[in-house]
Formats: sequence, C-alpha cells, structure tokens
Amino acid sequence: MALTVILLFCGGLILCLALGQSVLYALAFGFLLFCLYGRRKGIPWRELFRLAGNGIWRVRNILISFVLIGMLTAVWRAGGTIPAVITYASALISPKVFLLMTFLLNSLVSVLTGSAFGTAATIGVICSAMAAPLGIPLWLVGGAVLSGVFVGDRCSPVSTSALLVAELTGTNLFENIRRMLRSALVPFLAACAAYAAAGFLLPGNGPAADIRGLFTGEFRISPLALIPAGVIVLLSLLKVDVKWTLSAGVISAVPLCLLLQKTEVSALLRMLWSGYRAADPVLAGMLDGGGITSMLGTAGIVLISAAYSDILRRTGLLDGTVGLVERLASRTGRYPAMLLTSFVTAMIACSQTLAVMLTNQLCAGLKDSKEAFALDMEDSVIIAAPLVPWCIAGSVPLTTVGAPLTGILAACYLYFLILWRLLRSRK
Repeated sequence: MALTVILLFCGGLILCLALGQSVLYALAFGFLLFCLYGRRKGIPWRELFRLAGNGIWRVRNILISFVLIGMLTAVWRAGGTIPAVITYASALISPKVFLLMTFLLNSLVSVLTGSAFGTAATIGVICSAMAAPLGIPLWLVGGAVLSGVFVGDRCSPVSTSALLVAELTGTNLFENIRRMLRSALVPFLAACAAYAAAGFLLPGNGPAADIRGLFTGEFRISPLALIPAGVIVLLSLLKVDVKWTLSAGVISAVPLCLLLQKTEVSALLRMLWSGYRAADPVLAGMLDGGGITSMLGTAGIVLISAAYSDILRRTGLLDGTVGLVERLASRTGRYPAMLLTSFVTAMIACSQTLAVMLTNQLCAGLKDSKEAFALDMEDSVIIAAPLVPWCIAGSVPLTTVGAPLTGILAACYLYFLILWRLLRSRK
C-alpha cells in the first residue's frame, strides 16, 4: 500500500510537469493521498490536521522571510541597487578574463540577492549578451553563470534555500554560512582557476560592451544606491537575525526609490506587492520581477510540503526508503548517501525546494550533529538539483541566458564542490 501511494504521488508530479502545470497541484494531490493513507492506518482526521498544522508552524519564520525577500528584490530593482552593482561590476570585464569575471559577477550578485533565477535574469543575461561579440561559446558562458548563481543560492544570508535548510535542521543561518564558506573555499578557487584557464585558451576577439548606457535612461546610477547592499553585508557579518536584516535591506532602499529614482509612493507600494516593471522593453527582460507575489509559488511549495512532513513521519510511509538510505550510509558514509538521495529526489521533484524537503525527510535518521547535517544538505541537494537537466533549478537559469543545457557540463564550481566533499568524507 505504501509503495502504491508513493508511486501515485510521483505520477502526479510527472503528470504536472508533462502538462506544464504548477507542481503545487501535485503537492496538493500528495497531501490528500497522505491524509487518506493516514486514515487507512487509523489516524483520526483531527490528528492529521494537527500534524499538518505543526509542520506549517515550524516553517513560519521562513514564510515571513519569503515575504521580506520579495519586497527586498523589488525595491533593490526600483531603487537602482541592482543596476548600480551590475554597472560598476561589469566595468571589470575584459575579453581574456570574460569567463572568470562572468563567474565572479554572478557570484557577487547572487550573494547580494540570494536568488539564482534573479541573478541569471540580470547580470547573467548581460554576460550572455556580451559573449557573442567577444566570440565566447555560449555553453561555457552558461556554465559560468550557473556556477555563479549557486554560490549565492547556497550561502547568501537572503537565500531562500539557505533559510529553508536552516529552518528544517534547526540551525543558525549565519553559523551555517560560516561553515559553508569554509567548505567552499577550495572549490571556489579551483573554479576561478578553471575559468581563467579557459579564458586564455579561448581568447575573445571583440570589444567589451558598454553596460552603463542600458540603465541611464531609467535610473540614476549613483554610489548611494549601493547602501542597501552594504547594510545587508554589515548586518550579516554582525549575525543579526535574518528577519531584521532583510527588513533593514528593504527600509534602506525605500529612500533611494523615493528620492534618488523619484518613484511615486503609490507605485512603490504596488512594486512591493507585484514587483518592479521597467518601462524600457530591453530593461524589462533583465530587471522585471521581485515583489511578494514572486515568492508565492515557493512559499506554497514549502507550506504544503511542511504540512505533510509530520504526517509522513507519523504514518511511517517512507520507513522502507529511509531504511534503504540508512543502509547505504552505513557502507558509504553520510555525505555520499545524502548526495545520491539528493540526485534521486531532484530527478523526481524537478524542483530544488521540494527536493530539499524530501531529502531532509529521507535522511533525517543520519543526523548525528544538526550543524554537520545542515552543511551536508547544502553541499548535496542544493547543488545537485541544478545538475539534473530537467530540474528547474538548472534549466531555468540556462534558458534565461539563452544557453543550451550542455552548459551544465561547464558548471565547474558545482562539480568541484561535490568532489571536494566526497574526498573529505573519505577521511
């Protein structure tokens, strides 16, 4: 019976993807399936709803953070913070170091925004547009972008995936980031070396593009626009609670919108809800987005997945699979077992957020230290998801920048991080 329920749930996911429908429909179908399975096991409806409520209550902080991140990504666009970062940083690009700078710039913007998709849609698109006149193969550019966007997606203080892992494991976000930075140092430097070498082996043959002109028609580019980014960095270093850090990032950007960019109050309020919309069609393709509504889909995935997490545990529906994972870990060690599990969950879920929830559920029995478990989650499922070609974690950034899926092969940072952790896990 348990296997039938799991297969039906997987079938629902596959059907939604095949029809191009939101994964939320499959998750809602899964919630109904798991509740019916619980009733068959003799659990009263009242108890099932209590278990669902307990799961949702545990992720309340991340749901609040999602709202703040949505507002932050809107006002950072409207206030000129993201355009300023892109303008000043892109001035560093030259043909021979193009791939290296593409990786570094996407890393920088992803750390500031915490969004892989948002970074790909801004500096990623710009780097892709600059690649053609420079004669750089687009699949290599796509790999450098994919590597860079997941530097921040993994360890930015405003990353939804980092917040989710911290919430699920009951760990401190900033302590997690400190451990992640240590574990990623060697892979990051190795990726820099690889992209630098590739740049010299494949030299460009054209001039670098002028990025500033893209933004001056709609924004006043000023160093003042960098203040919200500095606020986020400072408060993160001081380990201020993430909700207050995000709130400060939003509040510090509001005067920029009103005074520097001359945004009307009513328009700013609309942006906080529905996101920034550029008047220039060219800029719209790069900057449109943000707002609370942009986070509703991710929040829905987390909410529904959290609602049935305790039901799965109470019914023992995944006990057989959990046992298989634990036997694998006894032979290979925890990290290799979690990594393999992560690839499987990413292949099934096709979504990083749902893959994180499933991996946490399946590997929870391997936990001896919640801090070490959180690091293993970050270094397995967070970076495994973008390496699955049909998972949106990797396919969306590559599609956004116009790169082929073979760009996954050039995502050096992700491979180096996995290899580094596998080598260290054998010690």
